[in-house]
Amino acid sequence: MPKFSTQRDWQLAQALMQPALIRVIDNIRKQLEASSWQGSYQTEQVWPTDATPAQKQQFEDLQGQIRQAQSVAEIDQIEQQLALLPTPTPLYELQLKAGNQLQTVDVWQLCYQVCFRDYTPPGDEDYPVAVDSQLLNEEAGSIDWDKLDEKASQIIGHIFEQLPPTEAQGEG
Repeated sequence: MPKFSTQRDWQLAQALMQPALIRVIDNIRKQLEASSWQGSYQTEQVWPTDATPAQKQQFEDLQGQIRQAQSVAEIDQIEQQLALLPTPTPLYELQLKAGNQLQTVDVWQLCYQVCFRDYTPPGDEDYPVAVDSQLLNEEAGSIDWDKLDEKASQIIGHIFEQLPPTEAQGEG
């Protein structure tokens, strides 16, 4: 997860991430329709290396309990217990396949590239991110969907341009 420059950037990112995910997924679909590559999505939970099997099971059990909780007090109590446990990081990957070629793309990283200005991919986690303010209509207090779609389209287009040629595409 990126480190945020300010609390405001964190709040803006919260508002932008779901719309960015929607635009990223839609633009992947459009690119796949025009491509010889086939795409599928994989989800996985990555646990911290120090998480024990018992902690993982307790986390899963509490997640089940929270879905069945009957009161706010019960939810609060379960959330307090969850806060004491290691938490998995959800991975959401796009698997692109053409013939015997396989490429994997981290969908969350694509969303970060859309949401943040000059986003640097993993490896530089200490570098704080700032929301791309051009994606927001601050006067109206809303998201500029056209600019969001345009940026997502450019990023996804670049991903597909970087894919190696397939037999169906030829060398041409």
